[in-house]
Amino acid sequence: MNFNRSDFPEGFTFGAATSAYQIEGHATGGAGSTHWDTFAATPGNVVRQENGDLACDHYNRFEEDLDLMRAAGFDAYRFSTSWARVMPDGRTPNPEGLDFYDRLVDAMLERGLDPYVTLYHWELPSPLADMGGWRSADMPHWFGDYTACIMGRIGDRVATAAPINEPWCVGWLSHFLGHHAPGLRDIRATARAMHHVLKSHGTAIQVMRGLGVKNLGGVFNFEWAHPVDDSAEARKAADLYDGYYNRFFLDGIYKGRYPDSVMEGFAPHLPDGWQDDFDLIGQPLDWVGLNYYTRKIVKPTDDAWPSHAEAPTRLPLTQMGWEIYPDGLYNFLTRTAQDYTGDTPLFITENGMANADVIKDGVVDDPERIAYVSAHLDAVKRAIADGAPVSGYFLWSLLDNYEWALGYEKRFGLIHMDFDTLKRTPKASYYALKDALAR
Repeated sequence: MNFNRSDFPEGFTFGAATSAYQIEGHATGGAGSTHWDTFAATPGNVVRQENGDLACDHYNRFEEDLDLMRAAGFDAYRFSTSWARVMPDGRTPNPEGLDFYDRLVDAMLERGLDPYVTLYHWELPSPLADMGGWRSADMPHWFGDYTACIMGRIGDRVATAAPINEPWCVGWLSHFLGHHAPGLRDIRATARAMHHVLKSHGTAIQVMRGLGVKNLGGVFNFEWAHPVDDSAEARKAADLYDGYYNRFFLDGIYKGRYPDSVMEGFAPHLPDGWQDDFDLIGQPLDWVGLNYYTRKIVKPTDDAWPSHAEAPTRLPLTQMGWEIYPDGLYNFLTRTAQDYTGDTPLFITENGMANADVIKDGVVDDPERIAYVSAHLDAVKRAIADGAPVSGYFLWSLLDNYEWALGYEKRFGLIHMDFDTLKRTPKASYYALKDALAR
């Protein structure tokens, strides 16, 4: 890695991130059924119909994983709590699940790792999905109760907390494109889900403030949108992509409105009285997290709204087929500070790449990941030099894990997982980061 700690401001946080369903092993510890379990059980939705029943068995092996975190020299661990583990039916507490997150947070603190918790990373309890899930106007109330339950237990010991990981994925990817649970392709469901995600976010912030939890933020995913050419039609298509992907949620929180281009499609489908919800949605935040991986080249089409498609990429790709474009991270850090957050601290809460990593003679060489992380940290340094108040960087992910609809074949981890034996093998990128953080 081409950096050391002194390249960044004093107190800059380095960490790694995971999520509950992707690593814990959902079939243990009294966790309830989720819409991901049923989505994965439906043929055609997930590669080989793989699910999170075992995953990395982090539920039983978390101490080993946290020891690897500490040995690497990380400052913090970004993790998520599973709603269906804490409340298997979505509304009734599960003592075994609460006890697990108690032990997990205490184990982080014992190792000098700051706990950065996200309350929801996509595993919605099935009984709530049956009642409409994110389409339901009751979701903010359900989510508020869940927030009170889990944060009443661990909120006194976490360093930071955020309600919902990547609202775009919860709303658009899952309800408009159908690639994630619940697998819908319905514009009305999408508009309502995206609005209810923001209401739930605001509700959770209110609940946590009432509990005295400190350092509250939001985590949003971003893809830089670049028009395929300089035509007015291409620029309009890229602006719309930017609108529903990147600006929708920040506009709602910071500006009390939604982008005009997005409202061309959403306006007829939003719930009655949606205009009155922005006081709740716009609860003050102490920090903002950006998850960034790639950009998209956008071209116009003659199809129905949103009337655009992805054009071929122009740069090297990751194993996911995502273009490697570090300038997009710089662009988002500087634009977010300028247009929305001002002096509010920014964190890169996810950044990383999937790579076709293999073990050879007990070693996993992944120079591609080392180059990817180095290039993106260069972009972070440039953004800081240009005034962006960036306070930390979290690599996705600590472990190879369950990559949702792509099953276990895409490897994002610093640590290689043998999903048959569950053996953990740190990759070359793990050791490169360890060396850089020690400098």
